[in-house]
Amino acid sequence: MQGLAEYEKLTHLFAATEANLHTSLFGEQPAAQCLVVENETGTGLVAYALWFQNYSTFLAKPGLYLEDLYVHPDQRGKGIGKALLLRLAAIALERGYGRFEWTVLDWNQPAIDFYEGMGAQILPEWRIVRVAGDALVNMGKKGANHG
Repeated sequence: MQGLAEYEKLTHLFAATEANLHTSLFGEQPAAQCLVVENETGTGLVAYALWFQNYSTFLAKPGLYLEDLYVHPDQRGKGIGKALLLRLAAIALERGYGRFEWTVLDWNQPAIDFYEGMGAQILPEWRIVRVAGDALVNMGKKGANHG
């Protein structure tokens, strides 16, 4: 995950720890699921895809939201990313989900080309809206006062 943050030039936002990831993935109420790919010797990870279930009111069905897809640079071009995406699409179908979605940074043209080549549609009219950090604390405090 640190490698993904470095690739995306977002290390200043990376705050994950082994402990909170363990809770998120293996705790009493897991928040996400993850597929991992090990190296040939089974001694280390070379890729992962982390996702969670979301929901579409328009479809009245759950969906699969891919939060992270990362393949170590020396393993790219071997079909690992494609295999992970295909497996996630199969999981979405197996579970009766109506969508399989994720985001891509606008400067990451190799990823955009890769995704479009697999049949994904980039939705330029949609923008991510995010509240985090101090802004989330402030908004949450205001919301608590309106409860």
